[in-house]
Amino acid sequence: MPKTDNQKLKIFYILDYLEKNSHENHLVRASELISMLDRQHRISCDRKTVYSDIAALQDYGVDIVSVPGKNGGYYIASRNFELPELKLLIDAVQSSRYLTEKKSHELIEKLCAQCNEQDARLMKRTVLVSGRVKSMNESIYYNVDAIQEAITQNRQITFRYFDWDLGPARRYREKEYIASPYGLCQDNENCYLLALSERHGVTSYRVDRITDIRLLEESRQPCPELTGKALHDHANRLFQMYSGDTTDVKLRFHRSLINVVIDRFGKDTMLIPDGEEHFNFTVKVAVSPMFLSWVIGFGSKAKILYPADVTEQCKKLCLEAMNQY
Repeated sequence: MPKTDNQKLKIFYILDYLEKNSHENHLVRASELISMLDRQHRISCDRKTVYSDIAALQDYGVDIVSVPGKNGGYYIASRNFELPELKLLIDAVQSSRYLTEKKSHELIEKLCAQCNEQDARLMKRTVLVSGRVKSMNESIYYNVDAIQEAITQNRQITFRYFDWDLGPARRYREKEYIASPYGLCQDNENCYLLALSERHGVTSYRVDRITDIRLLEESRQPCPELTGKALHDHANRLFQMYSGDTTDVKLRFHRSLINVVIDRFGKDTMLIPDGEEHFNFTVKVAVSPMFLSWVIGFGSKAKILYPADVTEQCKKLCLEAMNQY
């Protein structure tokens, strides 16, 4: 192949090489670019052509810094993602339980491709995915995409839903589910579909336990409880996505747990001092065994004050647990 056939691609090869190999502490010289083009792509050019291509990329908006002098060269100063942003995204991917180990590795590889190869190698050394509790449903990535597409097109979906048995193996529930999807919510490291179902009403489904999802031609059933601001409010009330009667619950916590309460319910929660060591607050939650267990887990530092029926549920749960030992 003649060395001139790839001339039109030359500027793209230069940009790709700079993105993968340049950074502030490793400048790429014009001679290195000329050698790369000849060796890897059979494109011959001179320094003047390289200077012209670099200037064209700078005019286009690529943040290429030119360092003059004997030891000078070029490097890309800013990218689509800064290094701290990539580290943050990679940490979210590797800690996500609803992504499979395989999909986590694939996404991390794509994120690492957004920086130079030296930084990518350093980031990969700190990635810990193997051995973590991860989803076993490889299709979850595509489930999320299908759900988002159904919401955008205002269409219902149908899917199969399963539980795990002692195998562990999937045990599918009877019949296909039909639902009107309205949102996705991540809670307690799991991803949930918020939807309206003829079978269950306003409810939620674990996305990693959904399979065989398909979009239907029928439009979604109207659901004011999951529309607009109501969707956000509903997600907040479904404490850790466990069903239960929604009610206002007043609690008394030790002041050492202020951060826990703010992290769980948000900074707009009104905290009222109760003596020197405690505070009270009221939240609307779906009262469930998971919520009660969360409160019980803080021992003597947390107490449900009212309503009385919720305190009785908490006592009953404690007695049931004690009777096992």
